[in-house]
Amino acid sequence: MLVGLAVSIALHELGHLLPAKRFGVRVGQYMIGFGPTIWSRRKGETEYGVKAIPLGGYISMAGMYPPSPKEAARAGRAGGGFFATMVQDARTANDETLHGDDDTRVFYRLPVYKRIIVMLGGPVMNLVLGIVMFTIALSGIGIQTVTTTIAQVSACVPAGSSTSCTAADPASPAAEAGLEPGDVLVRIDGTKVSTFAEASAIIQRSAGEPVEVVVRRDGRDQTLTLTPASREVGGRAVGFAGITASIDYQRQPILSGMQTAFTNVGAVADIIVQLPQKLYGVVHSMVTGGQRDPNSPLSPVGVGVLAGEAASSSAPILDRVSFFLMLLGSLNVSLFVFNLVPLLPLDGGHVAVALWDGIKRAWTRVFRRPPPKPVDATRLVPVTFVVVIALVVMGGILILADLINPITLFGR
Repeated sequence: MLVGLAVSIALHELGHLLPAKRFGVRVGQYMIGFGPTIWSRRKGETEYGVKAIPLGGYISMAGMYPPSPKEAARAGRAGGGFFATMVQDARTANDETLHGDDDTRVFYRLPVYKRIIVMLGGPVMNLVLGIVMFTIALSGIGIQTVTTTIAQVSACVPAGSSTSCTAADPASPAAEAGLEPGDVLVRIDGTKVSTFAEASAIIQRSAGEPVEVVVRRDGRDQTLTLTPASREVGGRAVGFAGITASIDYQRQPILSGMQTAFTNVGAVADIIVQLPQKLYGVVHSMVTGGQRDPNSPLSPVGVGVLAGEAASSSAPILDRVSFFLMLLGSLNVSLFVFNLVPLLPLDGGHVAVALWDGIKRAWTRVFRRPPPKPVDATRLVPVTFVVVIALVVMGGILILADLINPITLFGR
């Protein structure tokens, strides 16, 4: 999962990098992770590297914002409050990426639609990766499905709660009828069956009554007579044959992955809308030790718990691979939706800034006014600071909850 998360982050940043370079923006760094740099290499004007904490990544583009106004720079040097200092620091850092006022290879000079393409490139890459993961799991591996093929035929009807046969136990109805493992149920009592559930329903309502069963054996249809035994269930007689169905992987249509991804988009968006309520529920269950909502948000620790349980389970390897793919797909869809929230420093915040710039320019064209100055998003640094603090607090709460009261696959 750590490798999968790192690949997802790397492809997200690649989604920003490729259009930025295609549009001529100077990119100084492409980094996976945060903190101290573990490895890096410079190729051309860009430094590519990996940092110690693989929980995010970034690319450093020249001129994310327009140059600092000279009067703002003087005010910053003269002093100011905490947020005013933060704004000036952001402007200073941005100015260091510029090569003069006539620098054309900067992000803020791009047309609005190109800026949007660059900023949406990362989330869209996550969406595409999520669709690919879901498609491999659903259409490549398939969904475990109970088939109409008989896997096992009970030799007898054990007395009481026993699970083994004795000489005194009567033969099971399926064994008496001559059913064998590998037989495929075709028709029961004249009704064509396409699922084991349909076959079971007919058998259960036919207690003590002989029914005609058509099975396909070695490529040929054979007709047998089955008389289901009667069992008392919930105060009524229910037919029993003594057969177990085989389970196989049923591959889904190729568009199932895309449909699942967009269903997940709606689910994640719903969680984000209800985030305060969801976080309250997480804190409440953590403090009281109560059952945690399985649809509550997870931290990377929580994802690791689920991945660890799946990896250590005794399920068939294909089941575990499929689970990992679905988990990675869900993770990438979550990254897609979350990054679209229109708040800086998220990608959606940069898209919102570009759209506002486009609206201002369109307004001046309509009324034939001089073109406005580029939108100075550094003024939103205080808002960005608050968002970052909120994300850190939320991340801390979720990590603590995933350690104390995690969501698990198999219960506590």
